[in-house]
Amino acid sequence: MFFAKPETSEVWTFYQTAGAKRLLRSLPTMILITGAAGKTGRAIIQALTKRGETVRALVHRSDQTASIKALGVDDVIVGNLLDQSVIRQAVQDVRAVYHIAPNVSPDEVSIGRTIIAAAQTTGVGHFVFHSVLHPQIEAMPHHWRKMRVEELLFASGLPFTILQPTAYMQNILAHWDQIIEKGRYPIPYSTETRLSLVDLEDVADAAAIVLTEPRHIGATIELVGTPPMSQREIADSLADPLGHPVEAEVVSLEEWERVARASGLGDYQVLTLLKMFCYYESHGFAGNPNALSCLLGRQPTSFAEFVERIKNDHRIG
Repeated sequence: MFFAKPETSEVWTFYQTAGAKRLLRSLPTMILITGAAGKTGRAIIQALTKRGETVRALVHRSDQTASIKALGVDDVIVGNLLDQSVIRQAVQDVRAVYHIAPNVSPDEVSIGRTIIAAAQTTGVGHFVFHSVLHPQIEAMPHHWRKMRVEELLFASGLPFTILQPTAYMQNILAHWDQIIEKGRYPIPYSTETRLSLVDLEDVADAAAIVLTEPRHIGATIELVGTPPMSQREIADSLADPLGHPVEAEVVSLEEWERVARASGLGDYQVLTLLKMFCYYESHGFAGNPNALSCLLGRQPTSFAEFVERIKNDHRIG
């Protein structure tokens, strides 16, 4: 075991001592990633395995096991994040936990409580929570629930770091065929809505840094890649590298809901995302890239650089 409910300040002081590295070498090396089969989990696994880290993945379905192992994962556990026995098994003999909850989940707080309690019991040395930029916004319920998990973490006594990413640049890829074939970038809010974005690959690099450098324990870090951009600016940034005009086009909330329900989204997900779109249109969603730049030791990926990479790497389209 590592620490039993230490004071955060004591953990931070310990990590500054010369004896810290000697003790760390005698501790488990495994890093657990929950929600590992999603796009965020996969990106973080790839960033960690490139560094030679030993990774355990917790996935929801057995048919996800093979593709996760292909990323270089050492151990895969299948189960429900609300199942305490599964969580206890997953956190055994791990040095650190990177916790990603299911996207827009009504069970976010219950899941957080379960895994934090298990990490306390086993004495996990570092708990990293994948939160969200501006979790204080009560008008967006999935943000508000992440703030409740942050509160649980503050009270846990665990050595922790909280990462708060903004919306991913990769979200536009859901519309890539329309962007390429029709020059149409559909959005469920005004074309003047201004959002700060971040490249998922930068988020994964940031997560790997935090998980492998104990000096970040106790920090809450906003992961923002760009100043706020209007949807027209995003469309213009797509047009130049693709070589044809791209127009941002507003989709009504009714049409978005129809498509979302047809795709299998449930009531909570649909209503929560509709509230998010309304908040975006009224207030935007802005952050500052400086914290991510300091963490990475370089400038975050710009949206133009992201589009150029996507166009050239032949992963899509």
